Amino acid sequence: MPPFLTPPRVLGLAAALAAALADQAHKYWMLDIFGIQARQPITLAPFLDVVLSWNYGVSYSLFQTHEGVGRALLLAGQSVIVAGLLWWLWRSQSRLTTLAVGLVVGGALGNAVDRLTRGAVADFFYFHTTLPVGPLANYVFNVADVAISAGVALLLFENIFAPAPSAQDATDLRGRH
Repeated sequence: MPPFLTPPRVLGLAAALAAALADQAHKYWMLDIFGIQARQPITLAPFLDVVLSWNYGVSYSLFQTHEGVGRALLLAGQSVIVAGLLWWLWRSQSRLTTLAVGLVVGGALGNAVDRLTRGAVADFFYFHTTLPVGPLANYVFNVADVAISAGVALLLFENIFAPAPSAQDATDLRGRH
């Protein structure tokens, strides 16, 4: 294995690839094989349906745009974020961090492919409740969003439960450039 492909990097890049491929495979199956548009809604539970919803914006449909320039700006912003996340993944030596960041990158890439090829992001899972829980009362998401959420949850878990760095670790970090 080339020296630049350390085990943590390989794990993170594999997670990114797996998340993006799983998302795109699911979307292809739902749209082109299963034909969700003609079969919706499908109730899975009293709080969860399978539907087709096109998101022309970002999370919670913020910054919606149907036009080429607006879509290009969303993709440009997403590209900058993904580049920053890849830089973080590349520099990290923690397997958990690279796994988590890889999931976030893969989810972002899966949604970016939709924006490029379909003009909007396809969402399928409709979580709904009548409980007063704010914005989660109605939420539509896809496999990419699950990967992003899982990655963020892993980062939070690592940040909360990771042991504090020792004094020697801090000295070692100051010596690296």
